Amino acid sequence: MDKLQEKRWALALGTQEHNLSTQEQRLSQALSRLYGGEGSKQRGSLQRSAPKVAHWLGDIREFFPASIVQVIQQDAFERLGLKQMLLEPEFLTAMQADVHLVADLVSLRTLMPEQTLETAREVIQKVVDELMQKLEQRTTEAIRGAVNKSKLSLRPRFQDIDWHRTIRANLRHYQAAQQTLVPEKLIGFVRQQRRLADLEEVILCVDQSGSMATSVVYSSIFAAVMASIPSVKTKLVCFDTSVLDLTEQLEDPVQVLFGVQLGGGTDIHQALSYCESLIERPSQTHVILISDLYEGGDEKALKACVSRLLAKDVNLISLLALSDDGRPAYDARLAAEFATLGSPVFACTPDQFPDLMATALKREDVLAWAADQDIKAVPAHPKN
Repeated sequence: MDKLQEKRWALALGTQEHNLSTQEQRLSQALSRLYGGEGSKQRGSLQRSAPKVAHWLGDIREFFPASIVQVIQQDAFERLGLKQMLLEPEFLTAMQADVHLVADLVSLRTLMPEQTLETAREVIQKVVDELMQKLEQRTTEAIRGAVNKSKLSLRPRFQDIDWHRTIRANLRHYQAAQQTLVPEKLIGFVRQQRRLADLEEVILCVDQSGSMATSVVYSSIFAAVMASIPSVKTKLVCFDTSVLDLTEQLEDPVQVLFGVQLGGGTDIHQALSYCESLIERPSQTHVILISDLYEGGDEKALKACVSRLLAKDVNLISLLALSDDGRPAYDARLAAEFATLGSPVFACTPDQFPDLMATALKREDVLAWAADQDIKAVPAHPKN
C-alpha cells in the first residue's frame, strides 16, 4: 500500500496517522468530531458551544464542496441534535445556507430569541434571493409564453422579448473577439391588455406537514414569481389541520415562509374544499395540490371533492413533492385513486416546475409531458 492510500484509509477510518500534513490532520479531526474514530473518545465531541461548532463548520466548508457540506450538516443534525444550535446567531452565520436549512429555521422560528430571529431572516432572505435569481426568469418566460397568444413583434418591449427566438435569429452576429452576441433584431410578443375575466388562475394548495418542508419553500417562491406575472392570477393556500391563505403576502416570499406552520397533521379535504370555494371560472383554473397524500381528514369527502373539481373542468394536478430530494414517500393507495379519478399524480423538481406550469396553462397532456421528462407518474387503477 503506498503512502497516498495509507492517508486515505487513515482519513476514512479516523485512525491516528503521523504522516498526515497539518491540513490533513485538521480534516481528520473535523470528521472525527462528528463520525468518531480512534482519535475521538466519543462520537459527538463538538459539545454545545456555538463558537466551537461555528469553527468546525468553517473547517468543513473549507475541505468539502457545497453538496458534501450539506450532507455533513444533515448528519450533524441527526447525530448530535444540532437543531438546538440554530438558536445561536453565531452558529447560523457559519451554516451552509440551503433550502433544508430554511425549512429548519422556519420550523424553529417560534423558539428563537429576537436576535437570532433577525439572523434567521437574513439567512432565509439570502437563500430566497438566490433561488429567485435562478428560477424567476425561466418561470416568467415559460408562463408568459403559455398564456400569451399574441402575434410576434420585431419591436417588443424588454419584458416581452422571447430570448430563445432572438438568440437563434442572431447567431450569425456573434462577435468572437468579444465573446458576445450583438442582436440585429429583437423578437417578442405584442402585449395585449387582458380583461380580468380572461386571466388564467392558479391555486397552489400546499401541504405544510413536516415531511413537505422543502416543497413549502419552493412553492412559496414559485407562487411569488407567478404572482408578479400580470397574465396569471395566483393564489397560495397552505394547510395542515387548518387552512392558511397567504395570497396577500406573495410580494414578500420571506414573509410567506414566516407565515407557514411546518409540522402537525394533515386535512387535505378541508384545504381542497377551501380552494373550491375560491374558484369562479373553473375552465380557466388550475389547482396544483402539493402533498404526499397522507390524509388525516375525511378521505371519502376528499375523493368526492376531487371528482367535483374535475367534473367542473378544473385542471387539478397532484404533486407528491416539489423538491430535489429524490423519490418521495407518499400514500400509494390514495395516489392511485386520485389518478383513477383523473388527476395526474407525480413528483417533480424545481427545475421542471416552470415547464409543468406552461404545459398545464396550455391545457396540454400533462402525463405526456411527464413521460417526456422521464417522470414516473402514479398509474390509475386498471378498468374492469
